Amino acid sequence: MVFSRFFSGLALALGLSASVAPTPAEASSRPAAPGPASPAPGTVRKHLIYFKDKAGTPHQLSRPQTFLSARAVQRRQRQGIALLPRDLPVSPAYVQQVKAVPGAQLWYTSRWFNAAVVACDSATLQQLQALPCVRGARTLNRGLPGSRKRGEGEQTSTAPESTAANPYGKAYPQAQMLGAVRMHEAGFRGEGLQIAVFDAGFPGVNTAPAFAALRNEQRLASTFNFVDKNKAVYQRNSHGTHCLSTMAANEPGVYIGTAPQATYHLCITEDSYSEHPVEEANWLIAAEYADSAGVDIISSSLGYTTFDYPSIDYTYADLNGRTAISTRAATLAARVGMLVVNSAGNEGNNTWRYITAPADADSILTVGAVDSLRGRASFSSRGPTADGRIKPNLAAMGEQTAIVTPDGRVNRGNGTSYSCPVLAGMVAGFWQANPQLTAQQVISFLQRSGSRAATPNDEVGYGIPDFVQAYNLANPGAPLATQAASAQQNLFIYPNPVKETELYLQLAVGFQGVPLRVRIYDARGALVAEEQVAATTAAAVRLQPGVLVKGVYTCTVSAGREQRTVRFVKL
Repeated sequence: MVFSRFFSGLALALGLSASVAPTPAEASSRPAAPGPASPAPGTVRKHLIYFKDKAGTPHQLSRPQTFLSARAVQRRQRQGIALLPRDLPVSPAYVQQVKAVPGAQLWYTSRWFNAAVVACDSATLQQLQALPCVRGARTLNRGLPGSRKRGEGEQTSTAPESTAANPYGKAYPQAQMLGAVRMHEAGFRGEGLQIAVFDAGFPGVNTAPAFAALRNEQRLASTFNFVDKNKAVYQRNSHGTHCLSTMAANEPGVYIGTAPQATYHLCITEDSYSEHPVEEANWLIAAEYADSAGVDIISSSLGYTTFDYPSIDYTYADLNGRTAISTRAATLAARVGMLVVNSAGNEGNNTWRYITAPADADSILTVGAVDSLRGRASFSSRGPTADGRIKPNLAAMGEQTAIVTPDGRVNRGNGTSYSCPVLAGMVAGFWQANPQLTAQQVISFLQRSGSRAATPNDEVGYGIPDFVQAYNLANPGAPLATQAASAQQNLFIYPNPVKETELYLQLAVGFQGVPLRVRIYDARGALVAEEQVAATTAAAVRLQPGVLVKGVYTCTVSAGREQRTVRFVKL
C-alpha cells in the first residue's frame, strides 16, 4: 500500500521513532507499548516549544514525498493547493538540540506550528527556552487532574425494540433526514474516501458485529493513541465507538451508518480523565498525521472551553477563529484541503451557551443538533463566533440518535457529538459523488441545500442539508435521477399536515394500474402501518393506517421494483 512508502517521513514529522510510528492497516491487537512514566505531581509538565525557523531542514517543497504520502500530495493538487514552508517538518538539528537537554522528553513535533511537545520540569524548561533555536514556550498541562473535566455532555439510553423492516434499523431516521438513504441508493456509500475520527477511545470496534465489514474489508487504515503515544485505541472511553458507528457501522437489518464503505483512521486525542490544553495539542498532531496520511475528512466530536486550571479557561472573546490551539489547528487542516467536521458543543442550556473550540474555526463545517422532528435540540450550542461568523454551519439529528455500543447493542444518545459524524458520513458520500469539488465547495453546496439556506441563523446555521438537493445544485445539467424525481413530484400525501384520520396518497403515473405495497414508519424508523393497495387507475387512494400519534412519518410506496418515499406530519 502507498502508506508503507512514507511512514519513515511521517515518523520524523511527529517526532516518533520508527518503532513507535503508527503503521496503517495495523490492528492494535497486541498489548500496548507503555507510554512515558508518570511524572511527579506538580513537577513535570508538557510544553509546546516554538522554534524560530526551519533552517537546515533536509526536506524540500519540490520533493514532498519525503514527508507526505502520495495521497496527501494528490489531495492538494486536485484542489489547487500549493505546498508552503509550514508543510515542511521541523529542523532535525533543532530536534536534536532539544533532546540533548537533560530531562527533556520529546513527545511530538508539529510542522504547522514549527514546534515540539516536550515534557520536562521548570528548570529544564528554562534551559530549553535559552536555546538559540527556541523563540518561546507555552505550558500545556498544569497541576493534578481535577473535577472540571467537561465532556460533550452526551446521554445514552437503551433504544426501544423496533420492528422496522428496513436495513438501517434504528439508524434510518438520521440517515433519511439528510437524504443519505437516497445517496446510498444512488451508489454513494463513501467508497474511496478516508475519514479520520478524533475521540477518546474506540473499545469494541475490534469485536462488535456492526464493525465486522470494516475489519474484514481492511478499511481500518490506521490507529494511533496520541494520549499514550502508542497504537492501542480499542480501549479508554466508548465515546469514540458511539460516534464512529453513526458513519461506519454496517450490519444490515440492525444498523447502517451514513458512510458504511469509507476507510477510517482512528485517533485518540482526548484524555477523558482530565482537561488540559495538551489535548488540543494532541488534536494538532493528529491533524498533521491525518494530512500526511492523505485523509479527506476529519470528524471531531470534541470541544474545549474550560480546563482543570481555571486561569487558562477560554472566554467567548477567544472564540474568534484564531486563538485556541485546536481552532488554529482545524483552520490549518482546512487550508491543506481536508474537510473538517466538528461538533458545535452541548452548551445551549448552560450559562456558556455558545459553541466551543475548535468549532469557531474558519473554513470548517460545524454541526449543531436537531431532533427527529427537525427542531433544534435545546442543548445544541449556538453561535455566532466572537468575530460575528455564522456558527453552527449545518445541523443533523443529535437528539435520540441511534448509536452502537462496544458490545454491539443499539442504544440512543443525545449530543452534537452524534450529529457531527452522522453528517460527516453524508459529506463523504457527497464528495464521492462529486470528486471534482474542493473541500470548500463541498461545504458551500451543502449549505445551499440546507433547510434554512435563505435565512441562516445562530442556532442551526443553514439548517439541515439534503444530499439530493446539494447534488442537483452541483450538477445542474445532470440532476440525480431526473425521471424518478419527476415522478416523485406527483406522488404525495394529503392533507399534510394530517389533523384527522383521513389520509390520501396521490399516485404518480407509474404507480397507477399496478398493485402497491404501502409502509409507514415513525420518526424512529419503526414500522407502524402496512397495507396492500389493489391496482387502480384512480389519481388517488385512501390509506387506512389506523390511529397515528403526533409526529413525523415516512411513507414508502412500492410498485414492483419501483419505490418512492414521501414524508408527512400528523398533528
